[in-house]
Amino acid sequence: MKHKIKAVEEGSIAWQLGIRSGDTLISINGEEVIDFIDYQALSSEENMVLTVESAGEITDYSFQKDGYEPLGMEFFGDMLGKTRDCVNHCRFCFVDQLPPNARPTMKEKDDDWRLSLMMGNFITLTNVSDAELDRIIRRRASPLYISVHATDNRVRNDLVRPLTKCDIMERLRKLREGGISFHAQAVVCPGINDGPVLKQTIDDLLSLYPACLSFAVVPVGLTRFRSGLDDLKMFDRASAKALLDLVNPIRAFCKGHFGSNFVFPSDEMYILAGEELPEDSEYEDYSQIDNGVGLCRSLITEFEYAYEDMPPEYKRAKAGGRKLLAACGVSFKPILERLLDEHPVSGVDIRVKAIINDFFGDTVTVSGLITGGDLIRQLENEDCEAVLITQTMLRQEDMRFLDDMLLSEAEEKLGKPIIPVGRTGEELLETLKAFSDV
Repeated sequence: MKHKIKAVEEGSIAWQLGIRSGDTLISINGEEVIDFIDYQALSSEENMVLTVESAGEITDYSFQKDGYEPLGMEFFGDMLGKTRDCVNHCRFCFVDQLPPNARPTMKEKDDDWRLSLMMGNFITLTNVSDAELDRIIRRRASPLYISVHATDNRVRNDLVRPLTKCDIMERLRKLREGGISFHAQAVVCPGINDGPVLKQTIDDLLSLYPACLSFAVVPVGLTRFRSGLDDLKMFDRASAKALLDLVNPIRAFCKGHFGSNFVFPSDEMYILAGEELPEDSEYEDYSQIDNGVGLCRSLITEFEYAYEDMPPEYKRAKAGGRKLLAACGVSFKPILERLLDEHPVSGVDIRVKAIINDFFGDTVTVSGLITGGDLIRQLENEDCEAVLITQTMLRQEDMRFLDDMLLSEAEEKLGKPIIPVGRTGEELLETLKAFSDV
């Protein structure tokens, strides 16, 4: 593909070569530049040949540079083009369970390995051709985040229902042989890919360690909008506990033999089972925190450390203070309530309220899926000065909830400030201190 140059940094390598805005990049070292991934990989070489078109003339520029010295060119667009769409029809797909008035961007189904590399999005590899798989290896696109779900292809194909079937272990082995590392996950549906199927999946992925860096186990999420969709079961206390009983001995084995637990159940799995969250050290480097693995423990640990270092005058708990309300999902309420009760902040009277998810259905209990409409309906009669929410409820570009309501609109309807708080413990404590009268 050709890429038109928008700007050239003055004094950069490209500038010194005479390349200017309006010129077009044809290739690097004789290779077509498909997208930004290609550009980043090819432009990191030391021996370079840039083929550039300017005013109808094509010129080859040969030179040497430091490996990662930038060329200094800016292009029109993001050099990614159209996001690669999902070609699966997963039985548990959350997008298929959305209410009709959900935010439009939620309805987009992407399955793009480039976004996996750049942003940590999970992909299935079902829309990746053999040639594209070779490009992943050639471009050293690592680590990736891969939705495995099951290594038994019959079970996986039944769950994912891809347009084109692939042997997932064959593809993962090829990535390992090509030097590509990856994190894996399974969205577990009770009675389908748990039990012996999950045990086989773990054993198969362990055979790829350390190329397979970690494996997250996440419970299926079901909303009330499943008319016409497959009948799937949700996890309950007994089935969540059975899953933890299965993986805990494996985690202990992996820790002893590899120095890593390798298998990481999500926070929600522990909450469903009614079990305490693992300690901070058990999450190692929190590599799957964006997948809901360790979010709660990370916040608790950060909050406690920050609280220890807080000036003593902030720790003198006293009756009364500015009334705040922390609104969160049903599953997180007991955790947050205990944390705040055990670590009072002077001059702040804060209560925790669980928001029932009427938008998606009360089976959805996580904080990040609470909508503006549900907040307004359930908080309109609450006596408080301000409402604290997690920042993950909002799209950061325009501060919009999942029901397409703007934060400013929700504040106007509620008649009081709604304060988005970052997901770290330090940010939560700093927010409380900002309201303190100390």
